[in-house]
Amino acid sequence: MAKKAKNFKKSKTGLYVSLGSTAFGAFTVAKQAKLARQDGDMLRLADAVVSAAAIATGLAILYRELKRLGDDDVLLG
Repeated sequence: MAKKAKNFKKSKTGLYVSLGSTAFGAFTVAKQAKLARQDGDMLRLADAVVSAAAIATGLAILYRELKRLGDDDVLLG
């Protein structure tokens, strides 16, 4: 059972779950940026910008991994 959990991150399902949770994080960062702009808090706004860059990078990496897994799949191209 531990081996199944270990390989979950490398499965398509695991990548979809990671993609979804990362996308959910984007909503949180957007909310944080909106509140920071309303309050005029430049430090929180800078934190939101850095977090958004990290999320964008994470999504790009997950997309690449999904494409790599899908190389054998005709439908994913």
